[in-house]
Amino acid sequence: MDEINSAQRPPVVLGPGEGRAYPMGRLSAVFKADGSESAGRYSISEWWLDPHTKGPGPHRHPEDDVFYVLEGTMSVCVDGHWSEASAGSFVLVPGQVTHDFENRGSVRAGMLNVSVPGEFEAKMPSIADWFNARTDGEILD
Repeated sequence: MDEINSAQRPPVVLGPGEGRAYPMGRLSAVFKADGSESAGRYSISEWWLDPHTKGPGPHRHPEDDVFYVLEGTMSVCVDGHWSEASAGSFVLVPGQVTHDFENRGSVRAGMLNVSVPGEFEAKMPSIADWFNARTDGEILD
């Protein structure tokens, strides 16, 4: 760890719901730390889905994705296999593995996402635009 860089970064203390919000219809993301806050090492965000809401759809990327379910039950697909992840569940998706998530339940569901390396938030404006403009619907049948 770079001690000089760590000493120059201020601590981050956020209350519930605080952070940089990206509303996307029935889904939202709240970024807690990324970029300069983590010296580009990691990104931490919360993802919240209203009941019966589709997620991003199957996708993959080079970096690992780590999820910890905070509330409700999130349906998570990893490499073609769906699982029901209730509050307290942990999911590790290795890089390049196709994955998806959605809320099939009748209550709001949220999960903490850790992405390594950081700088994920820089992609959020275009991701939010995509979610807000998508035409395939966001409500599960």
